[in-house]
Amino acid sequence: MARPPQTEIRMRLTVETPVPGVWHSLQDKLSSPVDTKQSEDGGPLNFDFAVRIAEGPKFYGEHVRSEGPERRFVYIAVGSQAGQHVCEWSRRMKIDIHDIPQALLDRTAKGGVLEGSFNGTGKDGTPACATIKPITWRAIS
Repeated sequence: MARPPQTEIRMRLTVETPVPGVWHSLQDKLSSPVDTKQSEDGGPLNFDFAVRIAEGPKFYGEHVRSEGPERRFVYIAVGSQAGQHVCEWSRRMKIDIHDIPQALLDRTAKGGVLEGSFNGTGKDGTPACATIKPITWRAIS
């Protein structure tokens, strides 16, 4: 079966207000931490990566995970899942990408970066985890 035509776009996930000192990382398809970083003062953390998009839209890439026929998402690992062996938290943030508005995908396909930003600290003051909402999406140059 032929592979559908795909367009690569640049994405950035920005974790606003992460818990200071806690490691965060992207996860690849093997659940390995990639691009591990931490904020000493609660300042934002940026994770840049590429995805490929085909008509539908359908998403592909090293960091894209799937659940069922439609849902596509990216994991950000937190604490011990990000490789921080001495940490009381072992969590993942699930960032849905399948519901990004088509107009933003089209705009980013012409150049720039598609940025999704979200709060990295839960209401209880610990690192956010599970499916993260709300996410603010925007195209940046």
